[in-house]
Amino acid sequence: MSWMWLIYLFIGYLLGSIPFALVIGKFFYHTDVRQYGSGNLGGTNAGRVLGKKAGVATIVLDVLKVVAAVAFVTLVFEAREAGIWAGVAAAFGHCYPLFAHFKGGKAAATLVGFLLATAIFTFHDAWFVLIPLLAFFVTLFFFKMVSLSSICMALVSSLYITLMQDNIMIMIASWLLSLLVIYRHRANIQRILHHEESKITWL
Repeated sequence: MSWMWLIYLFIGYLLGSIPFALVIGKFFYHTDVRQYGSGNLGGTNAGRVLGKKAGVATIVLDVLKVVAAVAFVTLVFEAREAGIWAGVAAAFGHCYPLFAHFKGGKAAATLVGFLLATAIFTFHDAWFVLIPLLAFFVTLFFFKMVSLSSICMALVSSLYITLMQDNIMIMIASWLLSLLVIYRHRANIQRILHHEESKITWL
């Protein structure tokens, strides 16, 4: 691995570290979302604390920062495989952001950004994002739990990537991101096992 890979990963990590939930909360609502709800810097908590518009805006921006990381490394440096890893680094940056004392979100939105970016810039195939999203919404419809749906989306995405292409480094990156999503939802998993996890009411 060349020194350039460190640059690719650092670019991804820095972009992922932008805490949009914190920025939106403080700039528009004069509220630190870390002090309320789950304390996470993700779209779900931003929506719970600040309202629907803030939640949607946070999710969209969290998705786009990963897309930006993958697109920048893939197109500017012409490094397809490195672009994948820049996306993973962006997800880690979102979970452990440099600009927010390394306490961030749970990587669900950044996973969507990773899938969208790789579908566009790496695989050139929309199914790489559509199938995991379908798994998310089907799980959400039946179980009404965002956390469980995010975990299912992560696992389905890695299984699909493993089955549909043969680049081992891309497979490893995908499974690493899925493990990150599962790890970040470990408290939710405990609540699910104890039948204590919150469920949505709008579906």
